[in-house]
Amino acid sequence: MAGHRARLRQRLLEGGDDALADHEVIEYLLMTARPRIDTKPIAKSLIRRFGSLAAVLNADARVLADHPQMGETSAAALKVVALAARRLAKQQVREQPVLGSWQALIDYLRIDMAHLTVERVRVLYLNTQNMLILDEHVGDGSIDEAAIHPREVIRRALDLGATALILVHNHPSGSPEPSRADIQITNRIAEAGRLLGIVVHDHVIIGREGHVSLKAKGLI
Repeated sequence: MAGHRARLRQRLLEGGDDALADHEVIEYLLMTARPRIDTKPIAKSLIRRFGSLAAVLNADARVLADHPQMGETSAAALKVVALAARRLAKQQVREQPVLGSWQALIDYLRIDMAHLTVERVRVLYLNTQNMLILDEHVGDGSIDEAAIHPREVIRRALDLGATALILVHNHPSGSPEPSRADIQITNRIAEAGRLLGIVVHDHVIIGREGHVSLKAKGLI
């Protein structure tokens, strides 16, 4: 077991992003928390149960702790990685203009939302330099006027001194393709913003299968 762990460590330190398989990433994280047991079978069982590395790291902490041979210490070893990934991605988004670092924004949103099992609506408010002022969670549920009110979104932008915004929500079904309601509410908010000088740059929909930009599709 010691030899195997040494080889894993060497591959991790000397290799690139693909140095370790997904189950080996989990195995390595668990062996730092559980140094006296073979964590490879646990890692493989987690991948089988949840389906992917991302799904394991984003699983509920209690569900992870209750998994056979896990416990709170092992669950915490996995959850801290997910926390670090979110913090890193969020910091990268905050440090540069959002429109000039679009991929960093998409990476941040996918890390934060692709795994969610409920539909969540967020508004990213930007200043004149397109720097992020506030990433606001405005509600859960389908994106319609019952969940997000165009006038309230624009009023909030004015209160914050924002000059632009980006709408974001996720599709728990996995497919990020926009619905008719997604398109309609986006255009209502964009129209309300135009009257008061607030630009709606985009509406991004996140799903496990990828993301969609309504602007890129010509729907704004």
